[in-house]
This record gives sequence, C-alpha cells and structure tokens, in this order.
Amino acid sequence: MASRDPLIIRGKDEMREWSRSARAKGKTIGFVPTMGFLHDGHLSLIHESKKHADLTVVSIYVNPGQFSPNEDLSTYPSDFDGDIQKLKTVSGGVDVVFHPQNLYDYGQNGGRRSSGEGEEGKMVSCVEINGGMGHETWVRVERLEKGLCGNSRPVFFRGVATIVAKLFNIVEPDVAVFGKKDYQQWRIIKRMVRDLDFGINVIGADLIRDEDGLAKSSRNVRLSPQEREKVYFILSFFLGILRSSRWHCQ
Repeated sequence: MASRDPLIIRGKDEMREWSRSARAKGKTIGFVPTMGFLHDGHLSLIHESKKHADLTVVSIYVNPGQFSPNEDLSTYPSDFDGDIQKLKTVSGGVDVVFHPQNLYDYGQNGGRRSSGEGEEGKMVSCVEINGGMGHETWVRVERLEKGLCGNSRPVFFRGVATIVAKLFNIVEPDVAVFGKKDYQQWRIIKRMVRDLDFGINVIGADLIRDEDGLAKSSRNVRLSPQEREKVYFILSFFLGILRSSRWHCQ
C-alpha cells in the first residue's frame, strides 16, 4: 500500500475540531500518545490502535511536566521528520499527528508566571522551574504512583497523568493505547481513567524487544554496546529467577 502523509495539527482548538467532526460522521478515534523518536515499539501501538478504531491520532510531544530540572529534558532524542517517515510506513497510514509546541502556555492572560523557585523542600518539574504561564493544576494517582519508578522520579507520574489528561481532553479519543513496557505508567493511566470517568478504553499492548532482548526504547539509542551488554546480563539474571520461580510453583 502506498505511503500516506498524515495531517499535522499543532493547535488545540484545531485538534478538537477535527475529532468532533470525525465523530459527527460516525467514526471512532484511536489515540497513541508519544514523545517522538519513534521505533518499532511505537509502531506496534499504532497497529493495535487501528484494530479498535476507524481513525488513528498519534501525538508527538515531549512533556516538560514529567521531568525534574536535573533530568534529560533538553537532551531527549528528537527527529520529527524521521518520525513522519516512519509513520508513513504504517499499513493504512496514520490520520493525524498532533504536534503542539507547548501545552502549558496559556497566552498572555493565562496566569501569573512562577518565580522559577519551588517551595522549600518540594520537588518541582521543568514546567514550574520555567514558569509554565501559571500552570498549577496537577493530576495524581496517589497510591499507584508510589514505589518502583516513583521512588527515583518523584514528579514523573504526576506529570504523566496530567499531560495524558490534557491530551485526552484535547484529542477526545474513544480508545488509547499504551505499552506495557512502562507497566506502572499504564496502570496509573487506567486508574485515572476509571476514577475520573473518562469515556475512553485504555488498552495495554505487549512490549517489543530488540534482538539482544532489550525492550525498544527511545532512550536506549544512547547506550553503548558495553552498556547494552550489561543491561542484557541483568535482564537475563532476572528472567532466570522468574523461570525458576515458575518451575518451583509447578
């Protein structure tokens, strides 16, 4: 099938207008939120979305609300043109790429800018450090965000839940697909959707691995061959424990 260019939408109002027009025509909308630098794992989520909806929207937006100031927001890998070319290889194509510039910028009358300092002892995100045009509303899934990745990244899940809620309100999908590679994140989004009564079916898709066993991840492009080998050793060790536990249970 010939490649098809997706419609690129950058504005929130334009995105809502497109979605509502599609729904008025009886179409269902599948949504795959990403931060770009797409790989086969992302494409597998898109294929899954296409099984459940008539149309597919992919967002590409690096969310500053989930990064602490000491994390890698400024160096997060990006290749928008390359992402579009990869999306064009998807069978049947992608209908829309939502690529906003800043979802925390509410314009000149959006509110008071932060001074750039958090309360003493309080962890803040890059949105708060950089002002964020007065953004002060955050979504938290209080129990599920604790532990695991939440221990080392205290603002991460708050930022993820908030941006996903914002994207859901802008895109207005019927179905949203998330990878189970980020299992805690997937569970948090499912719980947020349940608790806040979003009318969205959240689907978890199995992860895709590279030939050496590592999960497909945008950040893994930074790993040297030696680092990948170390990660593979750790993965093999834990998989061995898992297999042993299953054998004893049987």
